[in-house]
Amino acid sequence: MSTSIPKIVVLGAGYAGLTTAKRLTKQLTAEQAEIVLVNKHNYHYETTWLHEVAAGTINPNQARVMISDVVSPNRVRLVYDSVVKINKDEKRVVLENSEIEYDYLVVALGFESNDFGIKGMAEHAFAIEDIDSSRLISEHIEYQFAKYNNEENVSEESLNILVGGAGFTGIEFVGELAQKVPELCKKYDIDRSKVRIINVEAAPSILPMFDKELVDYAKKSLEDRGVELKIGAAISEATSEGFIVGDDKELIKAGTIVWTGGVKASSVLGESGFELVKGKVNVNSDLRPEGVEDMFVIGDCSWVWNKEADRPYPSTAQLAMQEADVVAANLKALITNQPVEEFVFSDKGTVASLGHSDGIGNVMSGYKLSGKSAAAMKKVVDNRSLFLLGGAKLVLKKGKFRPF
Repeated sequence: MSTSIPKIVVLGAGYAGLTTAKRLTKQLTAEQAEIVLVNKHNYHYETTWLHEVAAGTINPNQARVMISDVVSPNRVRLVYDSVVKINKDEKRVVLENSEIEYDYLVVALGFESNDFGIKGMAEHAFAIEDIDSSRLISEHIEYQFAKYNNEENVSEESLNILVGGAGFTGIEFVGELAQKVPELCKKYDIDRSKVRIINVEAAPSILPMFDKELVDYAKKSLEDRGVELKIGAAISEATSEGFIVGDDKELIKAGTIVWTGGVKASSVLGESGFELVKGKVNVNSDLRPEGVEDMFVIGDCSWVWNKEADRPYPSTAQLAMQEADVVAANLKALITNQPVEEFVFSDKGTVASLGHSDGIGNVMSGYKLSGKSAAAMKKVVDNRSLFLLGGAKLVLKKGKFRPF
């Protein structure tokens, strides 16, 4: 290893990794540390916008941010490659095309879809994981409409869009579909009543992070716009035709099948020998795994314990960006022989969109929003994350300003 200045390697340029790299350039001088950011692509994508890409309500490029627009390549060495394995003992990261050594490592490799072992799900369902997978979904949906319009003897069931999971991503996705489907029906001269948008959830309610009043609002909003919510219906199997659900093994057929029911940390962690709990790494309050001094694991790769609630914090963009602030400060502390600080989450609230001009939210310590005010707040939240990432310039370039 280098005996001159320490090398900090950040893996992943999602909210957690890119914000960490950005904050490190403010916390440390070039003489204090070398900063390396490794990412598969030369862009960051707004994960919280992927459901819009998947529904086709925004262009994929709007959700994409060039990494070099956020961190200067003159200050951060940018390596565009895929991570294969982390060798903790040798302090080395194996990439597809090279290897890289580190003094300090920040693991922020993001998430993969978690199908919880449901038979056939990985083979037959799309997943909203990144820009490319999300774009494939919107293209597939439109292809089904075009095929129905242009070919004879095409089943109406091919127009159905079946979504598994009624958490944040699933509900925001069907909210966008409720907006997009009428546009596709008009474009391809198809009667709206022929298209079903079906959301299937094993739990007794949608959006478990919200109270009953807001959940009831969301259900009515979606159902009024033609979304069918099948709650308390566990999926036992996914087939090429659809989902088999419930005790009576009903087959719900669809031309487009999308699974949004859960995520887990990047598979690189398991393959690198990390101990995983429900698909992620448990970290201490300083965001390091137990007994590890030179590594932080953040974002969708880790569980951070909420001591007050006695459960992990849910993985969100605001959590990831706040973790990045603490990691950057703690790396500076380690390099300058100062004590590290504990992570304390400051909850700014939660807002879920139900399409372009509708939503629900809890903000400012429990203040409830619904309808257009929640949709407007969602845009504020989205623009704020852009601002925290790249300042006013990035907000002007990528921000959401469209009227209702």
